[in-house]
Parts: sequence; structure tokens; C-alpha cells
Amino acid sequence: MQTLTIIQPDDWHLHLRDDAMLSFVANFSARQFARALVMPNLSPPILTVAQALHYRRRILAAVAEKHPFEPYLCLYLSENTSPGEIEKAAQTPWILGCKLYPAGATTHSEAGVGKLEKIYPLLERMESRDLVLQVHGEVTDGDIDIFDRERVFIERALQSIHRRFPRLRIVLEHITTREGVEFVTQTPANIAGTITPQHLLYNRNILLVGGIRPHYYCLPVLKRESHRQALLEAATSGNPKFFLGTDSAPHARERKESPCGCAGCFSAPLAMELYAEAFEQAGSLDKLESFASHHGADFYRLPRNRATITLEASEWEVPEHYVSPTGIEIAPLRGGESCRWRLVSD
Repeated sequence: MQTLTIIQPDDWHLHLRDDAMLSFVANFSARQFARALVMPNLSPPILTVAQALHYRRRILAAVAEKHPFEPYLCLYLSENTSPGEIEKAAQTPWILGCKLYPAGATTHSEAGVGKLEKIYPLLERMESRDLVLQVHGEVTDGDIDIFDRERVFIERALQSIHRRFPRLRIVLEHITTREGVEFVTQTPANIAGTITPQHLLYNRNILLVGGIRPHYYCLPVLKRESHRQALLEAATSGNPKFFLGTDSAPHARERKESPCGCAGCFSAPLAMELYAEAFEQAGSLDKLESFASHHGADFYRLPRNRATITLEASEWEVPEHYVSPTGIEIAPLRGGESCRWRLVSD
């Protein structure tokens, strides 16, 4: 039977939520990943270093002892963030940067940035202190087609940010388009991008063909097949500017399946299995370790992990849903369908 052993990977874009949801989902990630960059868009958001460190303690309390796991944080960047908070973040080892959410772009982004010019002094401070700017790269203008929001954000905002702050390290999170790939590829080494399993495996047809499938709905939304192919080429290219970020985002099943279903794919229970499938389909399993375990650690200037995980080519059926001890029901990505790879050693 075919097996694949790689250095234990890291997840550089993860949502764990809080309270009962955090307690339920944390170990799905901790059993696969050694480290994760956990997103700050809680309600209320993580705006300060003190809030981030308190949240980190709650994450660690939710992780089982058998899963050594190191959560890193980023601050939720707002127009009211103080330069002093940026200084504190730069001096805190567990904080790797600040997350830019355009106001209204995704879950709990209401407190995000409306006018980029208002945060330029903060970006200047981040550049001087070598903090990373993590970017949700979408415009929110009502006259822009939802499938064009990433491309327009790059043209209107991200290119100008990079020109104005050329030394600022930037991660364009969850890239979904050929234009996103081209921006990362054509810029210097201080610009990188994360790619999710759903954007490597699926195009927008999965959302709509044969009926609406809300558990494949995420933001940025899945795009055309030509964009998926560009992402797959980037991920499997060996280019160190691209690395793993699942954007696993749990929501209670009733919220996903409601008349106004929320955005987010819960991929944590089978994240590495999905990445292995995508890389295998591209004939590039030999490139998975670098993408998953090396490039992100190198970009964030952290040591590579030493432990390993093993995946086995053994087909299994993904549960239709997972239920927490408190009754939270979450449907995972590909729930009720088969998966070719299985994590057998962590």
C-alpha cells in the first residue's frame, strides 16, 4: 500500500472560533499540524496584544496533551489600531503580524478597514518593525462582480500598498485567481500567498451543479476552472512564495444551511488528505512536503518542524457531520463522500 511520510506541516491560515466551538474543533487541526496562524475575526475581534495572548491560552487549553501544538496569532487591523499596539505586537513572539479585512468582506469583518489611507501610518510602522501583513484580498463595492473581487483588490489596493511600502512583508491569503498567482510570482521575496485545499480541488461548478451545496461556499468564492489550474500549478511548482493555509472555518450546520448561509469550509478533519489528493492528481506528490512543511516556516522565519506525519492511500468515507459533546453539529468539506488518502500517523 502506498504511503507518504513528510515533515509535520503547519497551517498558516486557520479559524478556530471560540468557547464551545473552539473546544470542539481545535484537535482536528492539532492532530495534523504542528503550528497554526489563527485568525482574529472573532466577535468581538482580537484587536490588542493582551486579547491575542488571552485567546492563545484558551486555544492551548482546548488542545489535548497528546497533540503538541503551537498557535500563533495576528491582530485584527482597524482604523483605530494604535501605533503603540503595533510596537507591542512586534515584541511578542507569538504574534506574527496584523490581518487586513476590508470592512464587510467576510465573517466578522464589520470592524475592518474602510479606507486604506487611514492605516498607512500603521503599515509604515509594521514595515519598520518587520511585522507581516496578512491580507483578505477582496474589494466590497456593490458594483463589482463577486467573482472579480480579488482581481480588483489587487489592481486597486494591493499593488499600491506594495509600491508605497516595498519592504513590508505581505501574505495574500487564500489566493483564488490567476491574477493572485501572478501578483505573488512577479513580486519580490517579501510577498507570499497561501492556498486552500478547496481552491486546489474545486471550481465554482461544485457550488451550483445539481443543486446549491452550501458547505462548499467560502469567501473568496470558488472561481473558474482556469483559475483552479493556475493555483494548482503554483502550489506544485516548488516556488517558496506559495504555502499551505487551509482557511478551515467551522460553522454550525444550521447556519450553513439557513436561507442566508454563512461562508466557510470546514476542512480541518481531512486537510492533509485533501492536499495529498490535489498534489497526486497533478503528479506532484514529491512537492507536497515543501509546500506544506517548509515554505511557510521559512517565510515566517521559524524553524522547520522535526516530527513527521504519514499518509496512506486508503479510501475512506468522510462523515456527513461531526457532533460535539455540547450538541454542535458541523458538516465537513466533502462530508458523506470518499477520500483517497488517510492520515495514519501523527
